[in-house]
Amino acid sequence: MTTLTETLQEIVVANRILAREDVVDAFGHISVRHPANPDHYLMARSRSPELVTMGDIMEFRLTGEIVGDDDRKPYAERHIHGAIFERRPDVYSVVHNHSHAIIPFGVTQTPLRPLMHVTGVIGKRVPVWDIEDNFGGTSLLVTNMDQGRDLAKKMGDARVVLMRGHGCAIAAESIKAAALTAVYTQVNAKLQLQAMPLGDVKYLSAEEIELTPETLVGPLAMERAWEFFARRAIDGEF
Repeated sequence: MTTLTETLQEIVVANRILAREDVVDAFGHISVRHPANPDHYLMARSRSPELVTMGDIMEFRLTGEIVGDDDRKPYAERHIHGAIFERRPDVYSVVHNHSHAIIPFGVTQTPLRPLMHVTGVIGKRVPVWDIEDNFGGTSLLVTNMDQGRDLAKKMGDARVVLMRGHGCAIAAESIKAAALTAVYTQVNAKLQLQAMPLGDVKYLSAEEIELTPETLVGPLAMERAWEFFARRAIDGEF
């Protein structure tokens, strides 16, 4: 079992990777189930991901309440994470980001589809959730559990769900897999936007989508990619 210290270290590195690769900027976050209590999760206080340290990590119940007497300000959209953890016992880590490259696919009828071997990890189906459908006019932010649960329901068993005019949420079996999936979801979106004006795009087949995740989140590939991105993101101690 992963120790709490190891988990905290990984979540800090993941924050730095997501910032270094421009998946997040001042906004966005990554969470992880508590390694000793699956009904709780860990996530940084409300702070830009590039600046997150181990001391910034807070503990939450799945419904978003802060555990203990921690009076620091949490992320307003923590309900995205709690609702996905609540609905998906298979999920260990969740990323929410506002990657600019994925926004066009959430506001048009063009689906985001994997087209490169290392992007097969995003899956066969990338649903789009529109907060307006069930909540009317809002700030587009997910600020309560009703909205979070509606998003998690739309996500279903997918790895990635787009959020119309907002960004996306990513669910994975580990911190490393969640961070790398977020990086390569953005890569795929950029490549798809570049390819579509050139003509008909040949996307990965259903069989290829089944087989290609090993090229990114298989044990050997994931450790190699994690080491590369961590070295780019971390300068000195964290």
